Amino acid sequence: MAEEKQLTENRHPQLMSKKAMAAVSRTSGSSRPLVHELFTKINNAKDKAKKIAVLRENDSQSLRQLCKAGFDPRIKFDLPAGDPPYMENEAPAGTEHTSLFNEAKRLYVYIVGGNNQVNRVRKETLFIQLLEGLHKDDAKVLLNIKNKSLNKAFKGLTESVVKEAFNWTDEFVKR
Repeated sequence: MAEEKQLTENRHPQLMSKKAMAAVSRTSGSSRPLVHELFTKINNAKDKAKKIAVLRENDSQSLRQLCKAGFDPRIKFDLPAGDPPYMENEAPAGTEHTSLFNEAKRLYVYIVGGNNQVNRVRKETLFIQLLEGLHKDDAKVLLNIKNKSLNKAFKGLTESVVKEAFNWTDEFVKR
C-alpha cells in the first residue's frame, strides 16, 4: 500500500492513472464490427434464424446498401471485371483509414448510371484508392460485392437470408 502511494505521488500530474487508462481502453475504438467480421459471424451462425438475427441486430442503412449491391442483379458496377491491382492495407483492425460502412453511401459513384460525370478511368482510380484505404479483409468483401460473389465467400450469407432479414421483395425493396 505504501509503495502504491509513493508511485502516485511521484507520478507526473499530466499522466493518466492506470485506472483511468483502463477505463479509456474499454471505450476507445468503434463498437461496431468491421463488415468482414459481421459477414463471418453470419457465415458461422448455425441456422437461418440465427443468421437473420445477426443481420437484424446490426441493421443499418449502410449494411442494407452493401447487401443490396452484392445481391441485386440490376445493380451493375461500372468497373472492369475481376479484381483491380491494389496494395492491401496492412494496418491493424480499427486503425485503417476508412470503414466500408462509412463508404457504402458513396458506392453509387461506381455503379452504372450512379454518377455519369465521373469518367471510367477516374472511377477505377477512386475504387483502387478506396480498396487501399479499407482493412484488407473489408477490401476483399467489397470486391466480392462488386463481383456478385458474396455468397461464395460467405456461404451462410445468401440472397434469401438478406431478403428475409430486411423484409425485402424480389426487387430488393421493402414490402
